[in-house]
Amino acid sequence: MRHFGHIAPEVRKRLFHQEPCAFTADSPARLLSAALGATLYSPATRPRLADDIVKQAGNGVVSMVLCLEDSIGDADVAAGEENLVRQFADLAARPGAEPPLLFIRVRAPEQIPDLVRRLGPAGRLLSGFVLPKFTEERGIPFLEALTAAESAGGRRLFAMPVLESPELLYRESRVETLEGIFRAVDKYRDRVLALRLGVTDFCSSYGLRRAPDMTAYDVQVVASVIADVVNMLGRADGTGFTVTGPVWEYFRASERMFKPQLRQSPFLQVQAAELRERLIAHAMDGLLREISLDQANGLLGKTCIHPSHVLPVHALSVVSHEEFSDAQDILRPERGGGGVLRSAYTNKMNEVKPHRAWAERTLLRAEAFGVAHEDVGFVELLAAGIPG
Repeated sequence: MRHFGHIAPEVRKRLFHQEPCAFTADSPARLLSAALGATLYSPATRPRLADDIVKQAGNGVVSMVLCLEDSIGDADVAAGEENLVRQFADLAARPGAEPPLLFIRVRAPEQIPDLVRRLGPAGRLLSGFVLPKFTEERGIPFLEALTAAESAGGRRLFAMPVLESPELLYRESRVETLEGIFRAVDKYRDRVLALRLGVTDFCSSYGLRRAPDMTAYDVQVVASVIADVVNMLGRADGTGFTVTGPVWEYFRASERMFKPQLRQSPFLQVQAAELRERLIAHAMDGLLREISLDQANGLLGKTCIHPSHVLPVHALSVVSHEEFSDAQDILRPERGGGGVLRSAYTNKMNEVKPHRAWAERTLLRAEAFGVAHEDVGFVELLAAGIPG
C-alpha cells in the first residue's frame, strides 16, 4: 500500500517531486507510525464490513480501527466479536485483496488473546489493538495480554493506547498520570505504534462539545491536555512517541458535492480561493484548520469517523517542496557542525542544530506521504485524490 496509491501513476508523477513510498504491515514501526495518516474508525457490527474495508482501501485509506468499544452498545459486544471473526475470514479468502492496516479497539484485556485465537489464520490481516482509557494501572494488563497474544500467534502486533481518562484531564492528577503512562509505554516501547488522543471524552468530563467552526485548540481545557501530552510523551529526543490528532466530529457528503466542480480540468483549474470558499461553505474549514494546528503542535495523523475526512488529512500531510528543500539542506553531512544558512527559497533562516529534529521528522513524513512538486499545493492534491 501507499498514500495516493489509488490515483493513476501518471497523475502521481505530475503531483509529486518524490512519490510516497510503498509499505506493508511488516514495514518498520518507525515508518508505519508516520504513515498511519487518517485512521478511519468503523463499528465492528457492520454487516458488510469486509466490503467496506476493501472499498475504503480503494479510496486511499491505509489504516482502520474496527471498534468494539464506544461505537457500539454494551449488548452488542458479543455479536460484534462474532462479526469480526466472519468478516476477517471473508477478507482473507479474497484473492488479491490488500486491506489497510487493521486494528481492533477492545474493551477488556481478555478480548485480545481470545480474538487472536478465534481469528485463526485470518489473523495475519490484523496489525494490532487500540487500548481504551489508557493509564498505567489500566494499561499494563492490556499490554501484557497483547504480548502474550503475539507470542501465541507468532505475528507482530502493535498497540495504540487511547489517552482519554479523566485522571489525565484533571489538573491535580495530570502529571502523575502522564508519568505513569510513560512508564507503561516505555516498558513496551517496541509494541506501541502511536498514542491516540480521546478529545471527545475530555470534553464530556465538562459537558462540552466544540462547534464546527472551532478546533480542539479553541477549547482551552482540551488544548492544555494536548500540550502536556506532547510535552511529556512526544519529545524528539528519542524518548517520545507518535501522537495522533483528535477526531473531527462533523461531516457532510463532501466528495459528492465537490466531484462535479473538481472534475472540470487536469488539476481541475479550480482556483485555490474558490475551492477554499466552497470548503468553508460546507463546514470543512474547521477540519482544515484543526489538521494544520495538529501538525503545528507536534501531532501526526488523525482519528477519523467519516471517509470525507481522509483525503484532507492526507493532502495536508504531503511535504511541500519548500519544506523538503529546507530539511535536506539542514541535514547535509557538511552541516554537522551547525551554523545558520539562508534557505534555498531565500525567505527564511535555517539554523542547523535547532532545526535538525524538525528536518528529520519532515523527511520521515516525506517518505510516507511524498513531496509535492514546487507548483503543486493542497488544492491539487485534494482534487486529484477524490475517487472517480
